[in-house]
Amino acid sequence: MKVFIRRIALAAGILGLLACLALGLAALALNRYANTPVLADAPASIFVVARGESFNAAAKRLEQEGIIHRAGWFSLLARLKKMDFNIRAGEYALSASMSPNRVLEVLVEGKTLLHRLTVVEGSTLVQISQAVEAGSWASAADFMKAAASRKLLALVGAEADNLEGYLFPDTYFFPRTQGPDGIALAMTRRFLEVFDASFRERAAQLGMSVHDVVTLASIIEKEAGGPQEYKIISSVFHNRLKQGMRLQADPTVVYGLQPFEGRLRRVHLETHTPYNTYIIRGLPPGPICSPGLGALNAALYPDETEYLYFVSKNDRTHHFSKTLAEHNQAVNLYQRSGLGLRP
Repeated sequence: MKVFIRRIALAAGILGLLACLALGLAALALNRYANTPVLADAPASIFVVARGESFNAAAKRLEQEGIIHRAGWFSLLARLKKMDFNIRAGEYALSASMSPNRVLEVLVEGKTLLHRLTVVEGSTLVQISQAVEAGSWASAADFMKAAASRKLLALVGAEADNLEGYLFPDTYFFPRTQGPDGIALAMTRRFLEVFDASFRERAAQLGMSVHDVVTLASIIEKEAGGPQEYKIISSVFHNRLKQGMRLQADPTVVYGLQPFEGRLRRVHLETHTPYNTYIIRGLPPGPICSPGLGALNAALYPDETEYLYFVSKNDRTHHFSKTLAEHNQAVNLYQRSGLGLRP
């Protein structure tokens, strides 16, 4: 009996040893798998994890696309590391030259590809929405809806129907999965960073609201031939506002007639819209584009001049005048058939 028991114990010990050996070999095999890429040298390719896609489904597609082999082992590796529920949707740059461990780390860390979205100074809301659509983030219509969010309008304190003027021009980087709400939020947050407490204090000193400043800056942005003209053009508009003169800014007329194509003519200047500053007095109801930092600064800190008029010299610069007589001479010189600012 004792011999039988000893034999059983010995057999159990051998089985246990074999089991430990098998587990050790399996662990070694899994470790080797985890650290060995499919190919030593392979180019990166785009791999997209869809929203709501399961880990196992993503693993199978990774195998199908040749980025990893043995999807089951990859899933086991993720389970052992407790990472199989942590991958994030988005675009990833993955390569067969990456080890399964590295592929898993990239997916879990959410290192998605970022795509550039550049908003240039003077862009309108419509143009920005078209850029968003061209970048495949969202349709232009959906972005327009996001830009009409009451929550975002309250965030910037805009008394308007949309965020025209408050989507700050800059270069942004977004994952392709970024929705229109997130893009609009990022742009408005950037505006709030730029239009800081010092700008708000200066606006109050001028007796202007933030909305007034952004509106004036947007007109300056559209009128100026370059940054060197921001402050002097701002001085013209400030001087005209102080004297109760109409701004008579062509870009506001164009904005009010959107969609607009062709050349601005007298009939357009006589067309009533809320943005026709040849007809209304004071500022239009809101911005006509997204002004940059230079235009915002100029709206708050104009040059001190006596100029009331300016006309294009057809070289992206303007001639400035103090009197109507001087201005008419400049119009005859530079724009014999054109339209200049008039009282």
